[in-house]
Amino acid sequence: MDRLAPGHYTLHGVPGAVTGHEADPDMLAVGSPGKVGILELEFARTGRRTELVGHYQKTPLQIMRPLYYDEHLPEMAYVTLMTSGGGVVQGDRYRMDLTCGPGAEVNLTSQAATKVYRMEGDYATQLVTVTAGPGSYVEYVPHLTIPFARSRFYQRLRLDADPTATVVLGESMLAGRLARGERNEYDAYCSDLEVSRPGEGLIFADTVRLVPAEGGVTGPAVLGGFGAMATLFVVTGVVPASVVADTLHEALGARSSARLRSGTSVLPRDCGAWSRLLGEESPEVEAALRGAWDAVRRLLLGVPIPARRRP
Repeated sequence: MDRLAPGHYTLHGVPGAVTGHEADPDMLAVGSPGKVGILELEFARTGRRTELVGHYQKTPLQIMRPLYYDEHLPEMAYVTLMTSGGGVVQGDRYRMDLTCGPGAEVNLTSQAATKVYRMEGDYATQLVTVTAGPGSYVEYVPHLTIPFARSRFYQRLRLDADPTATVVLGESMLAGRLARGERNEYDAYCSDLEVSRPGEGLIFADTVRLVPAEGGVTGPAVLGGFGAMATLFVVTGVVPASVVADTLHEALGARSSARLRSGTSVLPRDCGAWSRLLGEESPEVEAALRGAWDAVRRLLLGVPIPARRRP
């Protein structure tokens, strides 16, 4: 396998709202050093804890060593996904493959908010593939993404989870640099989540298309005038989907207000539940997301989530 071959990191099926900005401006071309980030991590349960047993990285994507700081789950590997640059720029192509073997317990997060900078030409993409083996417990909850004015970004998150695995996925975005008066001034922010099971194929998909120029971004079914959006997916066969949904609904209902709205439902084929939140600003949305995540972890594992840590 040639990790640096364009076919490995180039995404097909990128929305036209993003590829419509394809160009060759005065910059490093796609595929140049520093423009392609590759990260491959493999985790396995070895004895009492989960270890990193496979690791490949290409700048700007990288990690530090796994940490084991959770007093409630000392066997869980905590890994921070990092970039050596200050954010995502035009022409960047990132790919991450995160594999968690049978019985592995892994928490994956980002070092800080992902900043998607202004783009004069082209666009940026990121492909994240998470594989969860039998009996594994995986959390992928990165910090929020902030698309700056004139940016174009597409992410595809693919999850392949064994029916006996549990995976908690969190995604959040800010409608721009709100403190600077930017609100929905990006050209396109698009993402796709695809969840499948071995031997069953695609279970469900979730699509986000935010293209201000096409209108509808502030409609009641999208951002509705709010400044931040977050989604939490809990894919599991360990606890009935209805119980997970009730847990999420109760946790988020206690925080509901005019500044924070949320909705919760069971996922297709009863493979879990999910919630989507809309809020005025990021602190209240992040607090609500973490509250829902904490409630789910207490339900599934009987322990709380840890405090945020910086690398």
